[in-house]
Amino acid sequence: MLFIKNGYVKPITSEDIENGAVLIDDNGKIAAVGKDLKAPEGATVIDAKGRLVTPGVVEAHCHIGIKGTPQLWQNIDHNEVSDPVCPHLRGIDGINPRDEGLELAIQNGVTCACTGPGSANVVGGTFVAIKLAGDRIDDMVVKNPVAMKCAFGENPKNFHGQMQKKAPLTRMQTAGLLRELLAKSKNYVAQKEAGNNPAFDMKLEAMIPVIKKEIPLKAHAHRADDILTSIRIAKEFDVNLTLDHCTEGHLIAEHLAKEGYPAIVGPALMGKSKIELQNKGLETAGILHKAGLKVSITTDAPVVALDMLPLCAGLACKAGLPYEDAWRAITINPATTMNIANRVGSLEVGKDGDVVVWDSDPMTAVGAAAAVTVVDGRIVYQAE
Repeated sequence: MLFIKNGYVKPITSEDIENGAVLIDDNGKIAAVGKDLKAPEGATVIDAKGRLVTPGVVEAHCHIGIKGTPQLWQNIDHNEVSDPVCPHLRGIDGINPRDEGLELAIQNGVTCACTGPGSANVVGGTFVAIKLAGDRIDDMVVKNPVAMKCAFGENPKNFHGQMQKKAPLTRMQTAGLLRELLAKSKNYVAQKEAGNNPAFDMKLEAMIPVIKKEIPLKAHAHRADDILTSIRIAKEFDVNLTLDHCTEGHLIAEHLAKEGYPAIVGPALMGKSKIELQNKGLETAGILHKAGLKVSITTDAPVVALDMLPLCAGLACKAGLPYEDAWRAITINPATTMNIANRVGSLEVGKDGDVVVWDSDPMTAVGAAAAVTVVDGRIVYQAE
């Protein structure tokens, strides 16, 4: 058992607890959160000494471990550009758990990440939610699959149209290829449910959880019209959707609020490297939150290093996202959006024992880092 005492405990989903404590049982689950708790006999005790204590930070969209460090071809496995439609690819098969980005993230309070294929393809394959502490990816899984990656805008056009002179060359064909896959997938599911036993198709098999609304399409879209195209297609085929990047979301905030899809905003801590990023800004998360959207913050690591996720939330806070909601944007919101809130995202009894004791508050202090990081009840990092 692990007992963290004398902390300013921020459970996220309930009121803060001054001079609070967190107890994690021998199974790595949270057993108690509150005030005036006593350490059980034999428990390992961490004295937070009044410092901030929160759940581990959660990243909703990145490529950690699959686009490795250093970023040379030997470590880059997130885009399979031989085929623009690859739903059968699984992000878990490309992740190196020993990539240094995972350890650096742990040192900065990030304990869980949804990671997977990039945005070169119209459909890239499945994302997986993992813990960032471990040496075998199979033992680090929180949920697999957690989403199916699809992409709109410049990247599919660039990697296939410009570089290879093959489809898609236009936004119309990007949408067309996705529609074709969804139509075939719906028919495939209908045939199977009718007992007609269609010929096995690995791509269509991979799409079954999308059609059955068990996982969402994870839609990479920056420009406002691309965001709305992703919504148009999701509604047409009655599938779930997350709005990833949502760079120009602030320009269409009222429309997005009416639709109700969750937004995963970022990375804002980078330059405007593409035409479709010309309206990128730190204020987007705050504007979308105020419009009524459920907002998460993303680094898109390694575009921005995953260990910078708390800093990105702090900058969004400075740009207008309210303080409490900035915390939610890197904890319970991404956990809820990616359907893993039963495990992570808040300090609640029964959830995984992922806890961070901070040296300072990353929402208000540049350079804040973890003093202690706990994953599944194990101390995986402790500052000297």
